[in-house]
Amino acid sequence: MPRPRSLVIRIQSLLSRSTTPTRHFSTTSITRSSSGIMATRKALIPQSQRMFDGNTDKQDVWSIFTPANVPPDAINLGQGFMNWGPPKWVLDEAYQTISTDIMTNHYPHPRGRPRLIKAISKHYSPQFENLVKEGRELKWEEIVVTAGANGGMYAALTAHLEPGDEVIFLEPYFDQYFATVHFQGAKPVFVPLHPPTGEGVKGGGEWTLNIDEFRAAFTPKTKAFIINTPHNPVGKVFTRKELEEIAKVCVEKDILVLADEVYDCMVYDGKEHVRIATLPGMWERTLTVGSGGKSFACTGWRVGWLIGPPELTLATQAAHARIVFCTNAPMQESVAIAFEGAAKHNFFAEQLAAYQERRDVLCSYFDQLGLSYTKPEGSYFLLVDMSPIKVPEEFVEKVPDSIKKGRGKDFVLCWWLAQEIKVVAIPPSEFYCGEHVEIGERFARFAFCKNPELLHDAGKRLLRLKDYM
Repeated sequence: MPRPRSLVIRIQSLLSRSTTPTRHFSTTSITRSSSGIMATRKALIPQSQRMFDGNTDKQDVWSIFTPANVPPDAINLGQGFMNWGPPKWVLDEAYQTISTDIMTNHYPHPRGRPRLIKAISKHYSPQFENLVKEGRELKWEEIVVTAGANGGMYAALTAHLEPGDEVIFLEPYFDQYFATVHFQGAKPVFVPLHPPTGEGVKGGGEWTLNIDEFRAAFTPKTKAFIINTPHNPVGKVFTRKELEEIAKVCVEKDILVLADEVYDCMVYDGKEHVRIATLPGMWERTLTVGSGGKSFACTGWRVGWLIGPPELTLATQAAHARIVFCTNAPMQESVAIAFEGAAKHNFFAEQLAAYQERRDVLCSYFDQLGLSYTKPEGSYFLLVDMSPIKVPEEFVEKVPDSIKKGRGKDFVLCWWLAQEIKVVAIPPSEFYCGEHVEIGERFARFAFCKNPELLHDAGKRLLRLKDYM
């Protein structure tokens, strides 16, 4: 099958590049003159303008809904971090290993610690149908360990994009994709998932992709497509049929695919998680993204990985080595320990049951309120239709302009939720382009990766919304 365009040239360029690349700067480059600081600032301004629509003072959603900006007694269901840590058996063995194996505390190979690469291969190989048919496991050169899933995606796009290339996203999208593409001088192209109509509880699968709209988004400049399944924030798990339709277009257009599958161990109600890389013509053009933080409740460890053919992982590793050189070695060893002990401790099955319980706890409060929502098939986010909620006018008048101006209506609602109801949620319109903001602004995103007690506490506060419906 044909490789993604310019791949060989890209690898050669990366391997011959110095450790301080300047491709992303304008002609006003960094200098050692007395005006060097100002030159640096000017060099970065074009990137900032593209990222923030020309307004470099515009804050991102995470800066607005940070704990520093909300009441100290607010319950944070906004950001997707857990309020528990990895299993004790992982921490105990990791501490012992880090304490006794001195080399665990020094630079690892840029591709990753051998123990972790071996553990990833053993865990994931049975999940790739194409490898099972070949009767083999993932090879070391088909895996690259990265500084978190975000770092891996950044490295992959740095390796394979040129300025002026186009990358297709499905909306709503994780906002990190947007910044990463812009930093390459490339252009995001947006195709929305269409939400279900009517009231009541909907399934994540009821958010649908119009395959004709998807195909129409491709141009001669399209270089890559990013797909996220299980999906954040919709909770959709793409079906085999949907992925087969998407794959046919990707093969026909000969593009690179980044499959963000970081929530792959959180798929509920017996749904099937299909890896798009296993479909015909897709292995050779797909990098599958995984996350230790999501898999083992250790988001601060910043260990991710990409799986794919050597031609793609080699270029990605070359870029990653010039961005961060290598990934945190002690935490790599710790994630390897977690993989090795997962079966013995029945970890993934028990974790899945716990997440499903948490999902159902949070959903039960919106059932009591009679608010419509999308019941997630995967991930740990819940989208709730908040359109019946009326924020008091006297509150709206006092909302800072930085939240009201140039934002979807959901920003004001989520700000009110945090300040008055004392529950933090994230406004999903942040995950849409300006043209499609109205699709997302009637929702709020709640994270249920919290213990049941905290979710019950948040739910009781949310019942106050009855007074505002």
